[in-house]
Amino acid sequence: MSELVVSLAALAGAALGALVAVLVARRGAERRRVAADVAEPSSLPPGVASVLAVLPSSAVVLDKEDRVLRVSSAARAFGLVRGDRLMAAELLAMARRVRRDGEIRESEIEVARHTFGQESTSFAVRVAPLGSDGQVLILAEDQTEHRRVEAVRRDFVANVSHELKTPVGALSLLAETIQGAAGDPEAVTRFAGRMQHEAARLTCLVQDLITLSRIQGAEPTPTPGPVPVDQAVHEAVDRCNTAAVAKDITLVTGGAEGLRIWGDEELLVTALRNLIDNAVAYSPEHTRVVISTRTAGAQQDRSVEISVSDQGIGIPENAQERIFERFFRVDAARSRATGGTGLGLAIVKHVAATHNGAVTVWSKEGSGSTFTLRLPAFGGTAAAVPGTTTIPLEAAK
Repeated sequence: MSELVVSLAALAGAALGALVAVLVARRGAERRRVAADVAEPSSLPPGVASVLAVLPSSAVVLDKEDRVLRVSSAARAFGLVRGDRLMAAELLAMARRVRRDGEIRESEIEVARHTFGQESTSFAVRVAPLGSDGQVLILAEDQTEHRRVEAVRRDFVANVSHELKTPVGALSLLAETIQGAAGDPEAVTRFAGRMQHEAARLTCLVQDLITLSRIQGAEPTPTPGPVPVDQAVHEAVDRCNTAAVAKDITLVTGGAEGLRIWGDEELLVTALRNLIDNAVAYSPEHTRVVISTRTAGAQQDRSVEISVSDQGIGIPENAQERIFERFFRVDAARSRATGGTGLGLAIVKHVAATHNGAVTVWSKEGSGSTFTLRLPAFGGTAAAVPGTTTIPLEAAK
């Protein structure tokens, strides 16, 4: 019995040793293959390996049998190469044509990504013969982000053109109407008032476009410095007071006093004005809009929060993620009736980003909305003590 146990142990040891030897051999072969993929300059023309090492593009070199001689890490990451084979059929076909006639070819292709949530990657590719042994060089430049930016630009131009048509067309029509009603002073007065309204709307749109363009252009703020939050809130409230009074909406300010942020006061006032204007436009008459301030966060990472709350119609949950997009409107007809440009919340988002902050929204249909700007506090605000005293608008002035 003991002899049987010894024999079985010997067999198990031999099997284990063989398995380890196989794994070691495979690991060594894998290392040699990777080393050959990344750096095998002996099979390439002199100097080519050094050039490929510094190219920003994804680079692949094929031999005359379409095997990969050299591949950059970027090409592997994008899924262009697996093992020693080129995975993009369109690229492989281009490489064979180049090898056959020796002509350099350029194209744009879409390569499917196998990563979850990633649809495809756009590449601008250039394929050229390399040496006289049938080798082919493939360079692929990722164009996905460029394509996305280009699509955003086209959409922006289309939206701007559409938005400009409405007031410009209205002004043209009203001018013709006034010309035809020259003998009716009452009609001229009425239509002239409409022209003033459309002209003001056009002015607001152009001004918002200029503001958004300046913020998105990553231009440095002209005069950054400590901004008194109370002063910015009161200035924004004062600019929105006329529209609020017209709807009998009370603007109320309150919260912590003496807070400051580091940034640009005019940009902060612009963001707050847009939030308050939205709150007034989408609130029913005889309600109120509350602008409150407070501090948040740890002592070493103190932030200032400015919230604008209304008792308006609210925002559907499925639209809350898109409301900061340019020209997005939950209710286009109502927005145009209120004179909105569709750029206000986009400006708020970019102002927050410019100040290294963020803007969030809470909303429930029928219960109103609260927009909150969270901005890094200036160092001198640490001593500010949050309060809850509500200050009427008249006192805020």
